[in-house]
Amino acid sequence: MKRYRFGRLSLGWQIMIGLILGIIVGAMTYQNTGAIKVMQSLGTIFLRLIQMIVMPIVISCLTVGIANIGDIKKLGRIGVKTLIYFEVLTTIALLLGMIVGNILHPGTYINIHDLHASDISQYLTTAKSASKHSGIWDLLIAIVPTNIFKSIADGDMLPVIFFSVFFGLGVASLGESGKIIIDFMNAVSETMFKVTNWVMKFSPIGVFGLIGMTIAEMGLKALLPLGLFVVIAYATMIIFVVVVLGIVAKIFHLRYWKTMHVVMEEIAIAFSTASSEATLPRLMAKTQKMGVDKGIASFVIPTGYTFNLDGSAIYQALAALFLAQAYGIHLTIAHQITLLVVLMITSKGMAGVPGASFVVLLASVSTIGVPVAGLTFIAGIDRFVDMGRTAVNVVGNTIATLVIGQSEKSLDHEKYNQYLDSYQG
Repeated sequence: MKRYRFGRLSLGWQIMIGLILGIIVGAMTYQNTGAIKVMQSLGTIFLRLIQMIVMPIVISCLTVGIANIGDIKKLGRIGVKTLIYFEVLTTIALLLGMIVGNILHPGTYINIHDLHASDISQYLTTAKSASKHSGIWDLLIAIVPTNIFKSIADGDMLPVIFFSVFFGLGVASLGESGKIIIDFMNAVSETMFKVTNWVMKFSPIGVFGLIGMTIAEMGLKALLPLGLFVVIAYATMIIFVVVVLGIVAKIFHLRYWKTMHVVMEEIAIAFSTASSEATLPRLMAKTQKMGVDKGIASFVIPTGYTFNLDGSAIYQALAALFLAQAYGIHLTIAHQITLLVVLMITSKGMAGVPGASFVVLLASVSTIGVPVAGLTFIAGIDRFVDMGRTAVNVVGNTIATLVIGQSEKSLDHEKYNQYLDSYQG
């Protein structure tokens, strides 16, 4: 089994070393402008390398996968199953966040006015722009691209998925004459996965830069006043990953902990970079190696990174209750049901919006009487919590892909078991 190595170290260990060194160097260079610039540049280069390869992989893999499915009825069934699964799991994640928030009351242990406010102007601008187009019809319209090349250039995933599905169906309808396009797209995807292998060699340096920049800008002291909230957020995410997703895996006869071992490097990458895009190419490749049909893996994973954000849902519910408690706002059952419904709607309406988790909070907290200014007090720790919720999103989308594959009888169990047993990463 091929492994990424630097000397005797696998990629996962290299990333952990990069993460630890980034924390140490970031703490040592607190508010050092020159050091921050260097680390920010290293992190930005890595994220740009990832963005460079994501769209070609999604288009080529999804086109080939859909062309191989060929049947529009089967595709429609897969799409409906996928969206229902996403809605159910994200709703459970929201409910879990609200239950924990009600039991532990983290906001009652702090004085909101003693906290340091951070600048959230970029989120306010995004929220104001997104709120104009946050309805279901606006979302449906936004999915349909007017210029696919512009959507690719903007990194707008939903229109790209929409186009690739239709393009794949069009290729399938050509029959034998469409084989040349399938062969070409297969070659593109294989090439891009090779490029992905090269790009990931830079990931430890990228991780070092991203976490180092964050620590150097904010300092470790920024975590202390809100430490309890961060701990509760992470504990809730762990409960979701271990209990909820563990039960889902059991229901669908999946080997949960072995599967987690296989994607541990992807979880580490997601955690250290706080970027779902950084794991998308590798996760698509690994789920196919685990026996999931290429069409399903190529459809579920990119769609999941827009609609199946379990970690983000937990954070949004917890953060909303945390702020309400910090401001001394009593929430009745009716208020909390309203909040749940609003979070369910806004989280889907803001799909694909940059900084979506924070933008969803901005669009939702006002419904329970929390001042928007309250979000300035938790913006400083958003990056640290984002690391955890991105890792949870990766686990959730891995299980989602296997579940949809299993439900469609498109998961090769012999291949799945063989790959899990032989994996040495």
